[in-house]
Amino acid sequence: MMGRRLGSWVFTLAVLVAAGCIGYLGSRHEATFDWSAGHRASLTAPTRAVLARMQGPVKITSYAVPGGSLRPTIAAFISRYQAVKHDITLHFVDPDKNPEAMRKAGISVAGELVLRYRGREQRLQQLSEDSLTNALERLTRGGDRIVAFVTGDGERLAGGKRGEDLSDFVSPLAARGMRAVPLNFSQVQGVPENTNLVVLASPVQPLPHGAVQALVNYVQGGGNILWLSEPDEPHPELKPLAEALGVQRLPGVLVDGQGSALGLDDPRIIAVGNYPPDAVTRGFDKTTLFPGVQALASTSDTQWSAKPLLSSGPQSWTVLQPIDDKHPSTIRFDPGKGELRGPLDFGYALSRLSPSPEKNMQRAVVIGDGDFLSNGFLGHAGNRALGERVINWLLGDDALVDVPRPVAPDRIVQLSPGGMTALAAVFMIGLPVLLLLLGVGIAWRRRRR
Repeated sequence: MMGRRLGSWVFTLAVLVAAGCIGYLGSRHEATFDWSAGHRASLTAPTRAVLARMQGPVKITSYAVPGGSLRPTIAAFISRYQAVKHDITLHFVDPDKNPEAMRKAGISVAGELVLRYRGREQRLQQLSEDSLTNALERLTRGGDRIVAFVTGDGERLAGGKRGEDLSDFVSPLAARGMRAVPLNFSQVQGVPENTNLVVLASPVQPLPHGAVQALVNYVQGGGNILWLSEPDEPHPELKPLAEALGVQRLPGVLVDGQGSALGLDDPRIIAVGNYPPDAVTRGFDKTTLFPGVQALASTSDTQWSAKPLLSSGPQSWTVLQPIDDKHPSTIRFDPGKGELRGPLDFGYALSRLSPSPEKNMQRAVVIGDGDFLSNGFLGHAGNRALGERVINWLLGDDALVDVPRPVAPDRIVQLSPGGMTALAAVFMIGLPVLLLLLGVGIAWRRRRR
């Protein structure tokens, strides 16, 4: 009996010592595991890429009153970033103790964050991974990127609300540190020096000679450009710009006879689901729609490295004759009229060593359609995601281009009426009956003792 009691005490003591060791180690070492589908509880790969580029500490100050759940929520959220970048520090300030200092600092929202990195500062009023990562990205850049949109000749407006304009695409870019500015060559003679990217989006009217020459000079000087062309706007005055980029615009409208299999009644809408393993489209698997496309070709007598970005299917061709809007599917391929059979390229990613000594690489993208980024079509399929990848690549954010953001899986459980009835019967009848039987069984065993 004595040995049995001693063994019991030794076992109890061993359990207590083991629990103490586990508590001691747990207070000094932290290990977390994300078993959620798609690792949705962890930081996304683009966020990790931004943190990897940051060299030096990041100081975050949060203006939140003690007590309640606000401070713990902010601390738990920031801890996910601290687990990846260990020199991120978080400091809380009670705004109620010094309201005057808070007003001078411009703090207007409870829990507002102030991020400081290398003498630069960003404010954050929304607690989400996108907003915080965008703020860190702006701090890394050291300022906003200037994206100049050519205006004055009927181009798509960056801030316009019409269906053909680009405001729905451009507005979210401001949160990523990209500032859209108009560029009207009737007011300026050339592209300003601080411009990071010029966008020529589907001009309607012919561009003046001075505007074309300014764009050519900008490209020849090492500037990055995004050119969205259209099939119904040939613009022969832009031939010098096309030659400077080593791109040839093919006549006619690109159509695809395979669109009917995808539910597209108009063959002028080109659906793309397969992409070359280019830096812009690497890992991209979303379907994109392009209404009204101009086919392109690359010339080989330039210093540009031209890689196809977008291509039509084998059942596509260029239509040179007018298309009946009421019956667009009645068109037929006619090689006798000079129409070209696909697959045909209608998007190119161009790169070369920059002729400017201040830059390393020059980049350009030419796409034979601008509607896919317009307000009227941006919501279709993966159009927005592709446009963001193009902008990221043109601005040199390769780390964000290469890794797509994970998509949360479907978390909706759909049950038939019979399944709902069976599930209700299990919880409302089966489970109570089971508990009742267990209780009766336990009472019966006790009475037999």
